[in-house]
This record gives sequence, structure tokens and C-alpha cells, in this order.
Amino acid sequence: MEYICSDTNVWLDFSAVGRTHLPFRLPYTYIMNSDAIEDEVLSPEGLGRELVELGLQPVDITIEEFLYAEDLGRMYKQLSRYDRIALAIAKKRSIILLTGDKALRKAALTEGVSLMGTIGLLDQLWTEGRIEQEEYQGCLKAWLDQQTYGRRLPKNELLERLRGLEYRNS
Repeated sequence: MEYICSDTNVWLDFSAVGRTHLPFRLPYTYIMNSDAIEDEVLSPEGLGRELVELGLQPVDITIEEFLYAEDLGRMYKQLSRYDRIALAIAKKRSIILLTGDKALRKAALTEGVSLMGTIGLLDQLWTEGRIEQEEYQGCLKAWLDQQTYGRRLPKNELLERLRGLEYRNS
């Protein structure tokens, strides 16, 4: 089973549309710093506990990861403490970083860390047949509807996928 180090925002995206369970259908073990789960995954209430029950593995950082996270703080001032920890874990363990945070994605690319985001996870669920078209389309539409409320997923990518489904079904 492949490990993926997770940032908070992807879980918030899936939670916002009532589909927190979907990523756990993929053959990954998601890990996240245990302090980040306690301190960042606060809303909606109980989300951190739900994620752990679904399979999110809380992990502690090693000394090497901690020191690297400190170095990252000097290089990338815009990253939060937990963003730096997630990046350090992914880099030092040579695993994918799961995030949609723009600044964190940019830093990860600079540091040579592989990335995946919310839409990438959904696409993989769809292409591997782990969700039906109705659920795939439902997530895309729900995220698109939430653009009005300030969600940060790229509207053009959501629309592109919906148009592709319309073309495919015609």
C-alpha cells in the first residue's frame, strides 16, 4: 500500500460536499501529523475523529523531519507550521503530498515532492471505477456551487470535467 502525506484542505473539500469517505476507496494509506489533526482539523466538529476512523493514520515527525521543517520555514515564510511539517514528512519519506494549498504546492514542486490534490483524487476514483459517474459528477457540481461561498478549487478545471462528461454522454 502506498503512503500519502496529507494536508488539511483536501479533507475539508470532501467534507464540504459530504463525501469524506471517498478518498479511502483508493489503495492508499493517508498519513497526517498527529498534532495537525488535533489543531487544524477542527471544523466541522468531529472531522478529525471521523478521518481517523475512516483510516487516516496520525504520525509523529522524526527529528530529521522537524529540522527540515524548520529549514523550510526560513525558505518559505508563507507556509504555516503544519504546512512545513506535511512537506517535510512527504520529502523525507519520499511519498506524495496531498494538498490544494497554492503556496504549499509551489514549495513542494521546488523541493521535488510529488503532489496530488482534491480534483486529482476525484479523477483517480473515477478512472479506476471506484465511484460511479453520478457521484463523480455530483462532487464536481457541488464544488462548483461552492465557488460562490469562497472555496478555492479551480472553477475552470471543474467546468472542464463537467463538459467532458456531457460530451461523453451525448
